[in-house]
Amino acid sequence: MSDDEMNIDDIASGGAVRRKGRGFQSSGKHTGGSDNKGGGDASYDRLETTHGSSDTRAARSVEGWIVLVTNVHEEATEEDVQDKFSEYGEIKNLHLNLDRRTGYVKGYALVEYETMAEAQQAIDGASGTPLLEQVVQCDYAFVRPPPTGPKKGRGPRGRSASPSRRR
Repeated sequence: MSDDEMNIDDIASGGAVRRKGRGFQSSGKHTGGSDNKGGGDASYDRLETTHGSSDTRAARSVEGWIVLVTNVHEEATEEDVQDKFSEYGEIKNLHLNLDRRTGYVKGYALVEYETMAEAQQAIDGASGTPLLEQVVQCDYAFVRPPPTGPKKGRGPRGRSASPSRRR
Protein backbone atom coordinates (compact mmCIF):
# COMPACT_ATOMS: atom_id res chain seq x y z
CA MET A 1 0.00 0.00 0.00
CA SER A 2 1.15 3.54 -0.64
CA ASP A 3 1.27 6.44 1.80
CA ASP A 4 -1.78 7.97 0.07
CA GLU A 5 -3.96 5.07 1.16
CA MET A 6 -2.55 4.59 4.66
CA ASN A 7 -1.27 7.38 6.88
CA ILE A 8 1.51 6.59 9.33
CA ASP A 9 1.83 8.85 12.36
CA ASP A 10 4.99 8.73 14.42
CA ILE A 11 4.51 8.62 18.16
CA ALA A 12 7.06 10.12 20.54
CA SER A 13 7.55 6.71 22.18
CA GLY A 14 9.20 5.42 19.05
CA GLY A 15 6.35 3.31 17.65
CA ALA A 16 4.15 3.98 14.65
CA VAL A 17 0.36 3.93 14.49
CA ARG A 18 -1.20 3.17 11.15
CA ARG A 19 -4.48 4.91 10.43
CA LYS A 20 -6.65 4.42 7.41
CA GLY A 21 -10.23 5.20 6.53
CA ARG A 22 -12.41 8.20 5.90
CA GLY A 23 -11.70 9.84 9.23
CA PHE A 24 -7.97 10.18 8.58
CA GLN A 25 -7.44 12.29 5.49
CA SER A 26 -4.11 13.33 3.99
CA SER A 27 -3.18 16.96 4.59
CA GLY A 28 -4.05 19.21 1.66
CA LYS A 29 -5.61 16.42 -0.36
CA HIS A 30 -9.23 16.87 0.76
CA THR A 31 -10.35 20.39 1.56
CA GLY A 32 -14.09 19.85 1.48
CA GLY A 33 -16.20 18.24 4.17
CA SER A 34 -17.40 15.39 2.00
CA ASP A 35 -15.35 12.64 0.40
CA ASN A 36 -17.39 11.66 -2.62
CA LYS A 37 -15.95 10.08 -5.75
CA GLY A 38 -17.46 12.60 -8.19
CA GLY A 39 -15.51 15.53 -6.84
CA GLY A 40 -18.61 17.74 -6.54
CA ASP A 41 -20.90 18.37 -3.66
CA ALA A 42 -23.28 15.56 -2.77
CA SER A 43 -26.92 16.29 -3.48
CA TYR A 44 -29.79 14.56 -1.75
CA ASP A 45 -33.50 14.48 -2.48
CA ARG A 46 -35.57 16.39 0.05
CA LEU A 47 -39.27 16.80 0.57
CA GLU A 48 -40.26 20.43 0.47
CA THR A 49 -42.73 21.54 3.08
CA THR A 50 -45.70 23.17 1.40
CA HIS A 51 -47.36 24.44 4.54
CA GLY A 52 -46.44 27.67 6.25
CA SER A 53 -47.59 26.94 9.78
CA SER A 54 -45.37 24.89 12.02
CA ASP A 55 -48.16 24.02 14.45
CA THR A 56 -49.63 21.23 12.31
CA ARG A 57 -48.99 17.63 13.28
CA ALA A 58 -49.42 16.28 9.77
CA ALA A 59 -46.53 14.63 7.95
CA ARG A 60 -46.35 14.17 4.21
CA SER A 61 -45.87 10.69 2.81
CA VAL A 62 -43.50 10.11 -0.07
CA GLU A 63 -46.19 10.60 -2.71
CA GLY A 64 -48.75 12.93 -1.12
CA TRP A 65 -50.96 13.76 1.85
CA ILE A 66 -52.90 10.71 3.05
CA VAL A 67 -56.21 11.00 4.91
CA LEU A 68 -57.32 8.08 7.07
CA VAL A 69 -61.10 7.65 6.97
CA THR A 70 -62.50 5.47 9.77
CA ASN A 71 -65.93 3.97 10.48
CA VAL A 72 -66.54 3.23 6.80
CA HIS A 73 -69.62 1.06 6.25
CA GLU A 74 -68.80 -2.58 5.44
CA GLU A 75 -70.80 -2.48 2.21
CA ALA A 76 -69.24 0.73 0.90
CA THR A 77 -67.54 0.61 -2.48
CA GLU A 78 -64.59 2.53 -3.87
CA GLU A 79 -67.04 4.51 -5.97
CA ASP A 80 -68.96 5.62 -2.85
CA VAL A 81 -65.78 6.83 -1.15
CA GLN A 82 -64.55 8.42 -4.40
CA ASP A 83 -67.81 10.36 -4.80
CA LYS A 84 -67.72 11.52 -1.18
CA PHE A 85 -64.10 12.76 -1.17
CA SER A 86 -63.65 13.98 -4.76
CA GLU A 87 -65.55 17.17 -3.96
CA TYR A 88 -62.66 18.32 -1.72
CA GLY A 89 -59.95 17.97 -4.35
CA GLU A 90 -58.44 15.61 -6.90
CA ILE A 91 -57.89 12.18 -5.39
CA LYS A 92 -54.46 10.89 -6.27
CA ASN A 93 -54.95 7.39 -4.83
CA LEU A 94 -57.62 5.49 -2.90
CA HIS A 95 -57.31 2.29 -0.86
CA LEU A 96 -60.34 0.49 0.49
CA ASN A 97 -59.11 -2.71 2.14
CA LEU A 98 -61.33 -5.77 2.27
CA ASP A 99 -61.49 -8.55 4.82
CA ARG A 100 -60.30 -11.80 3.22
CA ARG A 101 -62.70 -13.98 5.12
CA THR A 102 -65.92 -12.00 4.67
CA GLY A 103 -65.16 -9.93 1.59
CA TYR A 104 -66.51 -6.79 3.24
CA VAL A 105 -64.68 -3.53 3.85
CA LYS A 106 -62.52 -3.59 6.98
CA GLY A 107 -63.91 -0.26 8.18
CA TYR A 108 -61.32 2.24 7.00
CA ALA A 109 -60.12 3.86 3.80
CA LEU A 110 -56.96 5.71 2.79
CA VAL A 111 -57.48 8.71 0.52
CA GLU A 112 -54.42 10.45 -0.93
CA TYR A 113 -54.34 14.07 -2.09
CA GLU A 114 -51.58 16.01 -3.87
CA THR A 115 -51.65 19.06 -1.59
CA MET A 116 -52.09 19.59 2.12
CA ALA A 117 -54.84 22.14 1.49
CA GLU A 118 -57.00 19.53 -0.28
CA ALA A 119 -56.38 17.00 2.48
CA GLN A 120 -57.26 19.54 5.16
CA GLN A 121 -60.47 20.47 3.32
CA ALA A 122 -61.41 16.78 3.17
CA ILE A 123 -60.73 16.31 6.89
CA ASP A 124 -62.68 19.42 7.86
CA GLY A 125 -65.56 18.81 5.45
CA ALA A 126 -66.07 15.05 5.63
CA SER A 127 -65.31 14.33 9.29
CA GLY A 128 -68.58 13.77 11.14
CA THR A 129 -70.70 13.36 7.99
CA PRO A 130 -72.61 10.20 7.05
CA LEU A 131 -71.47 7.73 4.39
CA LEU A 132 -74.00 4.95 3.82
CA GLU A 133 -75.77 5.67 7.13
CA GLN A 134 -72.55 5.65 9.20
CA VAL A 135 -70.76 8.76 10.42
CA VAL A 136 -67.14 8.72 9.21
CA GLN A 137 -64.18 10.30 10.99
CA CYS A 138 -61.14 11.67 9.14
CA ASP A 139 -57.59 12.54 10.15
CA TYR A 140 -54.10 12.50 8.69
CA ALA A 141 -52.64 9.01 8.32
CA PHE A 142 -49.10 10.17 9.14
CA VAL A 143 -48.46 12.54 12.00
CA ARG A 144 -45.28 13.83 13.59
CA PRO A 145 -44.57 12.71 17.13
CA PRO A 146 -44.69 15.40 19.80
CA PRO A 147 -41.39 17.21 20.27
CA THR A 148 -39.21 15.84 23.01
CA GLY A 149 -36.52 17.57 24.99
CA PRO A 150 -32.88 16.60 24.96
CA LYS A 151 -32.17 13.12 26.22
CA LYS A 152 -30.18 13.01 29.44
CA GLY A 153 -28.64 9.72 30.35
CA ARG A 154 -30.19 6.42 29.45
CA GLY A 155 -33.31 6.83 31.53
CA PRO A 156 -35.10 4.01 33.27
CA ARG A 157 -34.26 0.54 32.06
CA GLY A 158 -37.82 -0.69 32.16
CA ARG A 159 -36.70 -3.90 33.84
CA SER A 160 -34.99 -4.86 37.02
CA ALA A 161 -31.22 -4.89 37.28
CA SER A 162 -29.37 -8.18 37.32
CA PRO A 163 -28.88 -9.58 40.83
CA SER A 164 -25.37 -9.47 42.22
CA ARG A 165 -23.24 -12.57 41.85
CA ARG A 166 -23.51 -15.09 44.66
CA ARG A 167 -20.31 -16.67 45.94
